[in-house]
Amino acid sequence: MHFLRLVFALSSASIAAAWTTYIVPHSGGNDDTLALAAALSANKALATNATILFQTGITYNILTPIAFPKFQNVIVSIQGNITYAADVKKTQAIVASSSFPGHWFTFSGTNVTLTGSQDPNWGWVNANGQKWWDAMQKVSSRVNRPHGWSFKGVQTGEIVNMKLWQPVAWSFSVTGSNNVHIHNNTIIAVSYSSSFPSNTDGFDAEGTNLVFENNIVYNGDDCLAVGSPASNIVFRNSYCNGGHGLSIGSLGKGGSVANVQDILIENVVMENSVYGARFKSWTGGKGTAKNVTWRDITLINVQLPIYITQHYWDQDVSQGSTNSSYQTSTYLDTFTFQNFQGTIDDSKGNGVTGSTGKEVVIFDLFQGTSKSLIAKDISTTTVSGSNVMVMCDSSTVSNDVGFKCWDGQYEPTIAGA
Repeated sequence: MHFLRLVFALSSASIAAAWTTYIVPHSGGNDDTLALAAALSANKALATNATILFQTGITYNILTPIAFPKFQNVIVSIQGNITYAADVKKTQAIVASSSFPGHWFTFSGTNVTLTGSQDPNWGWVNANGQKWWDAMQKVSSRVNRPHGWSFKGVQTGEIVNMKLWQPVAWSFSVTGSNNVHIHNNTIIAVSYSSSFPSNTDGFDAEGTNLVFENNIVYNGDDCLAVGSPASNIVFRNSYCNGGHGLSIGSLGKGGSVANVQDILIENVVMENSVYGARFKSWTGGKGTAKNVTWRDITLINVQLPIYITQHYWDQDVSQGSTNSSYQTSTYLDTFTFQNFQGTIDDSKGNGVTGSTGKEVVIFDLFQGTSKSLIAKDISTTTVSGSNVMVMCDSSTVSNDVGFKCWDGQYEPTIAGA
């Protein structure tokens, strides 16, 4: 697998150009978005060779979303704190509006840097997610939730040292971008009540030549979710706690064509997670996911370390079914799961119909939809001390997958040892 080296230095012409620093003004308890948006509209120079600075020592009120202009060589520096609106209903109305840009913060352009503070007390973005999670016990409060930060179509960029506190849902989205480095960020989507922090994805990735590293994520959904199209994606040297795993997908919804290739996920600690490595595609999907590797994954009380399913469904709408008239899904070509070490939490099941809750691997596949799948160097134990199990239908695989493919005890083969 070959990954292009990321280059984040500005061109010599850009360095030579005049540089502008704009300090975002703050006005008591008012919405600071308004003055910022007005300044960006009035002063076009702020879109090129500029720093937009949220000052340390100030807590800004970004109570309405902002779609920044198309940037060229711009740094947005979050040195102060930021807070979202606390009123759930008012925010829902904003998100429901036809003018909502899709995310609370939206970036586009070339050579775009979003940087937070290295001061532990500053640079925090508080989205008041707890209010939403508590309100979401009512179905009406599950709609029109604000997505957080979007890098959309960015050509060369960086997201570094950002700190998100209780994001409502879907933290960072990198879509249609190329050559972006996302590193040293912290996401804490932890509920302090019985309410679950639903859909609090850490990083959603679609694009090319994206590197995610040295990130810390506490959340209630995918730590990483790679969508389509995506190629040359690296996620490494990170820590994920409490979520739904290191995921490819979901892919192929509504019969759409997926194109995902050359994905490397390595050296990640997964703790108290539902899944470790996960692939999910919708029945009836098309296209291919090719050359995907998860390796050197440390498991600490993970319910299901390795899970492939081609029967994904919207869990908020209906229960999934393996009885489908399509019997097809996104094709899998060359998937490797290597060096998974640690413990399986078998105390509460893993949510997969027919499983024992003690599985280290579940391959839930249609016939003729995959090739070259292998799980090797797997060393796990259950918390209870029970035997480690697998679920796998041998009629759906075309090679030695590294373990005896059956519904039974995990028994590595020569290919998996």
